[in-house]
Amino acid sequence: MLPCGREAPGEGIRTVAVDWSGRREGSARHIWAASVDAGDLVLLENGRTGAELAEHLCRIASESFRLAVGLDFAFSFPSWFMGEQGFSTGPDLWEAAEREGERWLEDCLPPFWGRPGQRRPDLGTPARHWRRTDLDVQPTGPAIRPKSPFQIGGTGSVGTASIRGMAVLARLRREGFGVWPFDPPSWPRVVEIYPRLLTGAVRKSDPAARAAYLEEREWPGDAALRERAASTEDAFDAAVSARAMYLHRAELYNLPNRLPPEAALEGWIWRPLRTAQLGEP
Repeated sequence: MLPCGREAPGEGIRTVAVDWSGRREGSARHIWAASVDAGDLVLLENGRTGAELAEHLCRIASESFRLAVGLDFAFSFPSWFMGEQGFSTGPDLWEAAEREGERWLEDCLPPFWGRPGQRRPDLGTPARHWRRTDLDVQPTGPAIRPKSPFQIGGTGSVGTASIRGMAVLARLRREGFGVWPFDPPSWPRVVEIYPRLLTGAVRKSDPAARAAYLEEREWPGDAALRERAASTEDAFDAAVSARAMYLHRAELYNLPNRLPPEAALEGWIWRPLRTAQLGEP
């Protein structure tokens, strides 16, 4: 039993999960943000660009002291690349991406790939295409695991979203957000998420499967919000991820500080100690 006046770790945390999009045009339709407060889904909406989302998160932070935000893109690149490019910290990379990211995407120079006619380059060993944290994630289904952040075109590419997302990280950090694991723990805080780790096994491309998943767990309680959460894969990922983060809020309160050395430059995907499926921590 806790002493009088003391909260359990994680109490008072509001969670926000963002299913991100790196599209140049129409990104607002695909960027969904979901927020859970006291276990309830209190926000689920799209319609904001990346810059507008950053403004929105800053407003939420002004209302919630303990705000934990999960963003669905790679926060950095493999450490060997960071060293070769002269980036000594993640924030150095984000500031550069804010200034030069569009040129990186336009030029698509190796190790980036995926534009028409630009196949995956040989980097000596296949593992050099991924960060340590990407390789550390166990597959959640046949061939379902994080993609290489160097892939900026083609099916399943995450590099474009990551480079454009880094500009948002730069903005949030300037506004006082602590970005884990690059910064010392502080509030509000931002973590990298991989929604498939948080949703568990479900055929997300199937609207009926998404609806059944939510119905089985009777969440969210509001029928209109439940229908919205099942309406698209993006909305589903945002809602379920925010719920999973809330279920494991004690772990967001006490973020791991013993990580592989690569994490200092490459970042680390936040994941619960136990697989977080909606309603079953």
